[in-house]
Amino acid sequence: MATEAVENYLKTILSLSQESPDSEATITKIAAIVGVTPSTATTMVKKLSGAGLARYRRYGGVRLSPKGTRAANDVLRRHRIVEQFLVQVVGLDWSEVHVEAERLEHAISPKLLDRLDHMLGSPEFDPHGDPIPNAKGESTPSRLVPLCKCPTGARVKVARIRKQEAEFLRFVDRSGLRPGSEVVIEQCAPEAGAVAVRPEGGVTISLATAVAEQVLVVPSG
Repeated sequence: MATEAVENYLKTILSLSQESPDSEATITKIAAIVGVTPSTATTMVKKLSGAGLARYRRYGGVRLSPKGTRAANDVLRRHRIVEQFLVQVVGLDWSEVHVEAERLEHAISPKLLDRLDHMLGSPEFDPHGDPIPNAKGESTPSRLVPLCKCPTGARVKVARIRKQEAEFLRFVDRSGLRPGSEVVIEQCAPEAGAVAVRPEGGVTISLATAVAEQVLVVPSG
Protein backbone atom coordinates (compact mmCIF):
# COMPACT_ATOMS: atom_id res chain seq x y z
CA MET A 1 0.00 0.00 0.00
CA ALA A 2 1.30 3.46 -0.88
CA THR A 3 2.37 5.78 1.91
CA GLU A 4 0.34 8.84 2.81
CA ALA A 5 2.96 11.09 1.23
CA VAL A 6 2.91 9.15 -2.04
CA GLU A 7 -0.89 9.24 -2.16
CA ASN A 8 -0.88 13.00 -1.60
CA TYR A 9 1.55 13.53 -4.47
CA LEU A 10 -0.39 11.26 -6.82
CA LYS A 11 -3.66 13.03 -6.04
CA THR A 12 -2.04 16.44 -6.52
CA ILE A 13 -0.39 15.56 -9.83
CA LEU A 14 -3.63 14.12 -11.21
CA SER A 15 -5.69 17.17 -10.21
CA LEU A 16 -3.15 19.61 -11.67
CA SER A 17 -2.70 17.68 -14.91
CA GLN A 18 -6.48 17.58 -15.43
CA GLU A 19 -6.57 21.38 -15.28
CA SER A 20 -3.47 21.92 -17.41
CA PRO A 21 -3.76 22.50 -21.19
CA ASP A 22 -0.80 20.17 -21.79
CA SER A 23 -2.02 17.56 -19.26
CA GLU A 24 1.10 18.00 -17.15
CA ALA A 25 1.73 19.29 -13.64
CA THR A 26 4.66 21.57 -12.87
CA ILE A 27 7.04 21.00 -9.99
CA THR A 28 6.33 24.51 -8.70
CA LYS A 29 2.58 23.92 -8.43
CA ILE A 30 3.01 20.45 -6.96
CA ALA A 31 5.32 21.83 -4.28
CA ALA A 32 2.92 24.68 -3.46
CA ILE A 33 -0.06 22.37 -2.96
CA VAL A 34 1.79 19.67 -1.04
CA GLY A 35 3.52 22.32 1.07
CA VAL A 36 7.17 21.55 0.39
CA THR A 37 10.08 23.15 -1.44
CA PRO A 38 10.48 22.54 -5.19
CA SER A 39 13.63 20.52 -4.54
CA THR A 40 11.75 18.23 -2.14
CA ALA A 41 8.94 17.82 -4.68
CA THR A 42 11.48 16.99 -7.39
CA THR A 43 13.00 14.27 -5.22
CA MET A 44 9.60 12.68 -4.64
CA VAL A 45 8.60 12.93 -8.30
CA LYS A 46 11.81 11.10 -9.24
CA LYS A 47 10.86 8.35 -6.79
CA LEU A 48 7.40 8.11 -8.31
CA SER A 49 8.98 7.89 -11.74
CA GLY A 50 11.30 5.13 -10.57
CA ALA A 51 8.32 3.21 -9.21
CA GLY A 52 6.50 3.45 -12.54
CA LEU A 53 3.84 5.80 -11.17
CA ALA A 54 4.81 8.98 -13.02
CA ARG A 55 6.69 10.28 -16.02
CA TYR A 56 9.02 13.16 -15.39
CA ARG A 57 11.05 15.25 -17.79
CA ARG A 58 13.91 17.28 -16.38
CA TYR A 59 12.98 20.98 -16.60
CA GLY A 60 9.61 19.83 -17.90
CA GLY A 61 6.26 18.71 -16.57
CA VAL A 62 5.04 15.69 -14.69
CA ARG A 63 2.27 13.31 -15.68
CA LEU A 64 1.09 10.06 -14.17
CA SER A 65 1.51 6.69 -15.80
CA PRO A 66 -1.60 4.48 -16.21
CA LYS A 67 -0.61 2.76 -12.96
CA GLY A 68 -0.20 6.09 -11.20
CA THR A 69 -3.50 7.37 -12.57
CA ARG A 70 -5.35 4.35 -11.18
CA ALA A 71 -3.75 4.86 -7.80
CA ALA A 72 -4.54 8.59 -7.80
CA ASN A 73 -8.17 8.00 -8.77
CA ASP A 74 -8.45 5.56 -5.88
CA VAL A 75 -7.29 8.27 -3.47
CA LEU A 76 -9.65 10.84 -4.98
CA ARG A 77 -12.53 8.36 -4.73
CA ARG A 78 -11.84 7.84 -1.03
CA HIS A 79 -11.45 11.57 -0.37
CA ARG A 80 -14.61 12.64 -2.17
CA ILE A 81 -16.84 9.87 -0.82
CA VAL A 82 -15.70 10.76 2.69
CA GLU A 83 -16.50 14.43 2.02
CA GLN A 84 -19.98 13.52 0.82
CA PHE A 85 -20.53 11.29 3.84
CA LEU A 86 -19.44 14.03 6.25
CA VAL A 87 -21.89 16.50 4.71
CA GLN A 88 -24.82 14.21 3.88
CA VAL A 89 -24.78 11.95 6.94
CA VAL A 90 -22.66 13.56 9.66
CA GLY A 91 -23.98 17.05 8.94
CA LEU A 92 -20.71 18.95 8.76
CA ASP A 93 -20.62 22.16 6.74
CA TRP A 94 -19.10 21.82 3.27
CA SER A 95 -16.41 24.33 4.28
CA GLU A 96 -15.11 21.93 6.95
CA VAL A 97 -14.98 18.58 5.22
CA HIS A 98 -11.94 18.98 2.94
CA VAL A 99 -9.50 19.05 5.85
CA GLU A 100 -11.28 16.18 7.63
CA ALA A 101 -11.28 14.07 4.46
CA GLU A 102 -7.54 14.70 4.03
CA ARG A 103 -7.03 12.92 7.34
CA LEU A 104 -9.46 10.06 6.79
CA GLU A 105 -8.78 9.20 3.14
CA HIS A 106 -5.56 7.35 3.96
CA ALA A 107 -7.10 5.11 6.63
CA ILE A 108 -10.40 3.99 5.14
CA SER A 109 -10.55 0.37 3.95
CA PRO A 110 -11.98 -0.72 0.57
CA LYS A 111 -14.77 -2.61 2.36
CA LEU A 112 -15.85 0.44 4.37
CA LEU A 113 -15.54 2.68 1.32
CA ASP A 114 -17.89 0.46 -0.67
CA ARG A 115 -20.40 0.47 2.19
CA LEU A 116 -20.29 4.26 2.40
CA ASP A 117 -20.71 4.56 -1.35
CA HIS A 118 -23.75 2.28 -1.25
CA MET A 119 -25.23 4.15 1.73
CA LEU A 120 -24.89 7.47 -0.10
CA GLY A 121 -26.47 6.13 -3.30
CA SER A 122 -23.23 6.06 -5.31
CA PRO A 123 -23.00 9.85 -5.82
CA GLU A 124 -21.30 11.15 -8.95
CA PHE A 125 -20.08 14.37 -7.32
CA ASP A 126 -18.89 15.50 -3.90
CA PRO A 127 -20.26 18.59 -2.07
CA HIS A 128 -17.94 20.91 -4.00
CA GLY A 129 -18.95 19.51 -7.39
CA ASP A 130 -15.78 17.44 -7.89
CA PRO A 131 -16.49 14.21 -9.81
CA ILE A 132 -16.20 11.02 -7.74
CA PRO A 133 -14.39 8.24 -9.63
CA ASN A 134 -16.21 4.92 -9.53
CA ALA A 135 -14.59 1.66 -8.46
CA LYS A 136 -13.05 1.35 -11.94
CA GLY A 137 -11.49 4.82 -11.71
CA GLU A 138 -13.99 6.35 -14.13
CA SER A 139 -15.82 9.61 -13.46
CA THR A 140 -18.63 11.54 -15.12
CA PRO A 141 -17.20 13.77 -17.88
CA SER A 142 -18.42 17.34 -17.99
CA ARG A 143 -17.79 20.44 -20.08
CA LEU A 144 -17.14 23.17 -17.55
CA VAL A 145 -15.76 26.69 -17.93
CA PRO A 146 -14.69 29.28 -15.35
CA LEU A 147 -17.32 31.88 -14.50
CA CYS A 148 -15.00 34.61 -15.75
CA LYS A 149 -14.98 33.10 -19.27
CA CYS A 150 -18.73 33.43 -19.77
CA PRO A 151 -20.14 36.20 -21.99
CA THR A 152 -22.33 38.99 -20.70
CA GLY A 153 -25.97 37.93 -20.62
CA ALA A 154 -25.29 34.21 -20.33
CA ARG A 155 -27.34 32.11 -17.92
CA VAL A 156 -25.24 29.34 -16.41
CA LYS A 157 -25.37 26.76 -13.64
CA VAL A 158 -22.61 26.52 -11.04
CA ALA A 159 -21.15 23.01 -11.14
CA ARG A 160 -17.85 22.96 -9.27
CA ILE A 161 -15.74 25.04 -6.88
CA ARG A 162 -12.02 24.65 -7.45
CA LYS A 163 -10.66 26.41 -4.39
CA GLN A 164 -11.72 24.63 -1.21
CA GLU A 165 -10.28 26.62 1.65
CA ALA A 166 -12.93 27.08 4.33
CA GLU A 167 -13.06 30.89 4.11
CA PHE A 168 -13.48 30.84 0.34
CA LEU A 169 -16.27 28.26 0.51
CA ARG A 170 -18.12 30.32 3.10
CA PHE A 171 -17.84 33.33 0.79
CA VAL A 172 -19.19 31.29 -2.12
CA ASP A 173 -22.08 30.14 0.04
CA ARG A 174 -22.95 33.68 1.13
CA SER A 175 -22.80 34.81 -2.49
CA GLY A 176 -25.30 32.19 -3.68
CA LEU A 177 -22.77 30.36 -5.84
CA ARG A 178 -22.93 26.82 -4.50
CA PRO A 179 -23.04 23.99 -7.07
CA GLY A 180 -26.51 23.73 -8.55
CA SER A 181 -27.16 27.48 -8.38
CA GLU A 182 -28.23 29.27 -11.57
CA VAL A 183 -26.47 32.54 -12.31
CA VAL A 184 -26.85 35.30 -14.89
CA ILE A 185 -23.69 37.07 -16.09
CA GLU A 186 -24.63 40.74 -15.81
CA GLN A 187 -21.27 42.02 -17.02
CA CYS A 188 -17.98 40.40 -17.90
CA ALA A 189 -15.12 42.91 -17.95
CA PRO A 190 -11.80 41.04 -18.02
CA GLU A 191 -9.94 44.25 -18.82
CA ALA A 192 -11.15 45.58 -15.45
CA GLY A 193 -10.48 42.31 -13.69
CA ALA A 194 -14.10 41.95 -12.59
CA VAL A 195 -17.26 39.98 -13.32
CA ALA A 196 -20.76 41.01 -12.20
CA VAL A 197 -23.17 38.12 -11.66
CA ARG A 198 -26.69 37.74 -10.32
CA PRO A 199 -27.55 34.45 -8.62
CA GLU A 200 -31.15 33.33 -9.15
CA GLY A 201 -33.32 35.02 -6.55
CA GLY A 202 -30.42 37.14 -5.34
CA VAL A 203 -28.78 40.48 -5.98
CA THR A 204 -25.98 41.35 -8.36
CA ILE A 205 -22.50 40.90 -6.92
CA SER A 206 -19.10 41.84 -8.30
CA LEU A 207 -16.32 39.27 -8.29
CA ALA A 208 -12.63 39.70 -9.02
CA THR A 209 -11.52 37.65 -12.02
CA ALA A 210 -9.22 35.61 -9.75
CA VAL A 211 -12.25 34.62 -7.67
CA ALA A 212 -14.47 33.92 -10.70
CA GLU A 213 -11.79 31.60 -12.08
CA GLN A 214 -12.38 29.27 -9.13
CA VAL A 215 -16.09 28.85 -9.90
CA LEU A 216 -16.74 26.40 -12.74
CA VAL A 217 -20.08 26.45 -14.52
CA VAL A 218 -22.03 24.60 -17.20
CA PRO A 219 -22.23 27.04 -20.12
CA SER A 220 -25.55 27.80 -21.75
CA GLY A 221 -26.34 26.50 -25.19
